[in-house]
Amino acid sequence: MGASERVGRTLVPLPRPISPGALFFFLFFSTLHCTLTARILPFEWNMNMHVRVAEHLPARLCSNPSISTSSDGLKLNYYSKSCPRAEEIVREQVKIHYGQHKNTAVSWVRALFHDCIVKSCDASLLLQTDAAAGVVSEQSSKRSFGMKNFRYIDDIKSALERACPGTVSCADLLVLAARDGVALIGGPADIPMRTGRRDARASYYGEVERYVPNHNDSVSTVLSRFASMGVDAEGTVALLGGHSVGRVHCFNLVARLYPAVDGAFEPGYGAFLRKRCPSAHPIEDTNLDVTYARNDKDTPNVIDNMYHKNLLRGRGLLLVDQGLATDPRTAPFVRKMAADNAYFLDRFAAALVKMSENGPLTGDKGEIRKDCKFVNTL
Repeated sequence: MGASERVGRTLVPLPRPISPGALFFFLFFSTLHCTLTARILPFEWNMNMHVRVAEHLPARLCSNPSISTSSDGLKLNYYSKSCPRAEEIVREQVKIHYGQHKNTAVSWVRALFHDCIVKSCDASLLLQTDAAAGVVSEQSSKRSFGMKNFRYIDDIKSALERACPGTVSCADLLVLAARDGVALIGGPADIPMRTGRRDARASYYGEVERYVPNHNDSVSTVLSRFASMGVDAEGTVALLGGHSVGRVHCFNLVARLYPAVDGAFEPGYGAFLRKRCPSAHPIEDTNLDVTYARNDKDTPNVIDNMYHKNLLRGRGLLLVDQGLATDPRTAPFVRKMAADNAYFLDRFAAALVKMSENGPLTGDKGEIRKDCKFVNTL
């Protein structure tokens, strides 16, 4: 190692040679950090020297599954013995469906958010309404408006069941599909997602509106909802950068366009959006031909920092999006991510991991569903 070494996207400065004793303490506390938290977090230590790993600890320190276990029982490569090809199977299926339907990658990311923010990442979102079992699907909530492609979950689950019956949970399937979907749309590849979740035996339909933010909620409300998953303001700004891909249905946008265009829009942009959404009363049924506007018309199929750049130009479509650019708790992160795409992608990856580990069911809690749409029959 010379004067500096690049770790991921971050340059690690070593201003002076490290003594053997100092190196021992650095390695000891780094390993302890991995063991106790198993998280992607800043690590800084200063003791007659300066060693800073600003974004990620070296992969060689934290990549060993035996020390990459979280306190709730999740760990990297959880299925390495019980279903060695599990993650590979999910990746293959995600690629197949992405090749046929480009919007599936975005669907997996949104589905993971909606699943994790309501109590836990437990695949409760995937349950269909089943009157006999007393289940009302979370998908039928107004906050799930516009969600689609759930039917392809069946294909992924079927492939897993053929290889390893009753082994891989639907909750883990959704986490891995989101990770692989992100990679296909230009995001970080091979985000270290821990697995070992089990599936909920109930839907939380009645709780959805309590947890999932609305498109016109305040920044304070959104920050509070994300904080319930352990995601801080920086992580919230990063995760909302997922709006860089996908689209907004006019139903959720027209309040800013009619009867008058919201003055927060960039001059002329409101007129453009009115052409995309020509009616103040658009169709609300996603089974019909709904109108919509792209979150990012420059790179609409790539997850990048164009979302943050657009916020600074007054092109945030939803109220909560545009609010990030002016709220003092979030505006500095918007500016920093707009200026540095690598920083945005790093923070997005870290926040995605944090969100994916919200209150998982492990051990003897929950079950491993045979069909992601229905709880197992006794």
